[in-house]
Amino acid sequence: MNRLFGSKPTGPKPSLNGAIKNLDERVDSLDVKIAKLNAELSAIQQRVANMRDGPGKTALKKKALNVLQRRKQIEAQKDQIQAQSWNMEQASMMQDNLKNVMVTVDALKTTNKELKKQYGKINIDKIEQLQDEMADLMELGNEINESISRSYDIPDDVDEEELDAEFEALAGEMELEHDMAGLEGVPSYLQPEVPEFVDAPVEEGKGKEAEKVL
Repeated sequence: MNRLFGSKPTGPKPSLNGAIKNLDERVDSLDVKIAKLNAELSAIQQRVANMRDGPGKTALKKKALNVLQRRKQIEAQKDQIQAQSWNMEQASMMQDNLKNVMVTVDALKTTNKELKKQYGKINIDKIEQLQDEMADLMELGNEINESISRSYDIPDDVDEEELDAEFEALAGEMELEHDMAGLEGVPSYLQPEVPEFVDAPVEEGKGKEAEKVL
């Protein structure tokens, strides 16, 4: 059986890029053959143009037709190989895109797992409780600030009549203190002497009249 069909290849399988490279090399070799046939056809045409009609010219024409047929066959083979190479290039691009997609999917899976781990550690109820506690603390802080900034001098509900009465009494006390301060500011030797038996101080005019009488 091995003699008929050969043994199973044991080497590494060709890759897609390797197969494309082989096809491109075959296309290049076919281009070389086509160029040689074109050169041969050109030489035959020149010889035919310079020959007279006869058996030799007819033989060259037949040879030219054979070369032309060979060129057409090689060109058809080249077109087939180029079509195969193009299809394989398309497959290679799809394979590359698939690899990129798989890498993206793997990255998304890994990210999804990490997010689940992180979000799984978060307790929404505890967050809501913290928010409520923060709101209570803010309200308590506002109450404390209002209490500290409250004025102790004047109450909010002040009676205007009582306020006027207290203001008049305060004005009287200030006037009395002013008079007392003025009296205390005069030296003792300049203050008028009043006898002990006199209840009221003698007015300035009346004192002069009494001196005249004496």
